[in-house]
Amino acid sequence: MEPAQIVHDQSPITLEWAAIARQAPQLKETMARYLTQAGTFLAPASVDSASIGLRQIARWLLAETDIRTVAGINRNAIEDYKVWLADQPGIGGRALSANTQRQRLRMLRVFFERIIEWEWTDAPARNPIIGRDIPPRPEPLPKFLDDRDAATLMAAAHASTDPRDRLVMEILSRTGMRAGEVGRLDPDAVVCIGENHWLRVPVGKLRNDRYVPLHADLVNMFATWTADNLEHIRHHRRLVVDHRGPISRFHVTRVVQRVSKRAGVKAHPHQLRHTLATQAINRGMRLEAIASLLGHRSMEMTLTYARITDRVVADEYEAISAKIDALYGQAAKLAADLETISMARLRRETHARMLGNGLCTRPVELECRMESTCETCSYFRTGPEFVPVLLRQRDHARDHNQPDRAALFDQIISKAETAP
Repeated sequence: MEPAQIVHDQSPITLEWAAIARQAPQLKETMARYLTQAGTFLAPASVDSASIGLRQIARWLLAETDIRTVAGINRNAIEDYKVWLADQPGIGGRALSANTQRQRLRMLRVFFERIIEWEWTDAPARNPIIGRDIPPRPEPLPKFLDDRDAATLMAAAHASTDPRDRLVMEILSRTGMRAGEVGRLDPDAVVCIGENHWLRVPVGKLRNDRYVPLHADLVNMFATWTADNLEHIRHHRRLVVDHRGPISRFHVTRVVQRVSKRAGVKAHPHQLRHTLATQAINRGMRLEAIASLLGHRSMEMTLTYARITDRVVADEYEAISAKIDALYGQAAKLAADLETISMARLRRETHARMLGNGLCTRPVELECRMESTCETCSYFRTGPEFVPVLLRQRDHARDHNQPDRAALFDQIISKAETAP
């Protein structure tokens, strides 16, 4: 591991650890010991990531605090470190991303957990980093290229005059490999099993290797590449190597950037992995097969692509569309029925026009022929609530010597008093 390198190594990392050791020897010793121990069960890339995080907090402790041991790191120090970490510049001068902050804090929390569990002397009494210190993990949908952009990008790759660029782009787009896996391919990674050619992908991010099927075009490209670079392949014991030396994930990234710029498409290596997975699921490939192709250790990782697949979503949506249409049709019919009922009720209420001594229930489409003598109309309706008004009208008829009208009101009053 990095801190265990020989003392004559003058690499920047070794020099940085040496500077930390001069000011805080115990701090450096504990962190170096942890990295050595972690190397027995973590992938090299994970150990490198832990080294970056430990060196970063060590530099901050030396610059901003009086703490010189791991055991001295307390809750207050972590709170201040979180504020400082969030303000650090990331790629392109922007603030450090929430995902990077989460990774750094999570790594430190695991570091404290392990050395406390191992009962090291320089371990704090309790873990100074608690769960809520770690920002929640974002779950964005994988970014992939649509079919048009993917075709445009690969056309630009095929037109490249650099055979390494063509090979790298073909590997990424055809196999879904990660950028770091490309450079670690062994010279004998291409194997023939039965009638098919396969590519053995080395142990990588998830500490597992896998075989992926090879497209015929990629088989021919590997054959040509091996023939043209056999001496370099034997010397470096890597498959993707030429006179420029072995290729790293940084070289792979630059290849994709170079080709995508010529194509006028924004892309990065991992995006080609997402693109292959999306293309596969959109064209009917089973999730289990995609998981095997990409080297996922759980189906949960593969299900992420099911969230973005337009084929599955389209099929499911089409299947329920008829049901939704039927539901909307029923709802529309129900709404129409309710409207009819409401209009009928409204018409009834409209027809029952209020009179001074009752209600006129004559339909609006019928012409009124009674003029002002509503009480003699067959559509006239009254009840007990109108009796006081009817009594006053009868008395008015008597006072004005209108015996026939007074007799009419007597009959109406009699019916109104007995009406339900």
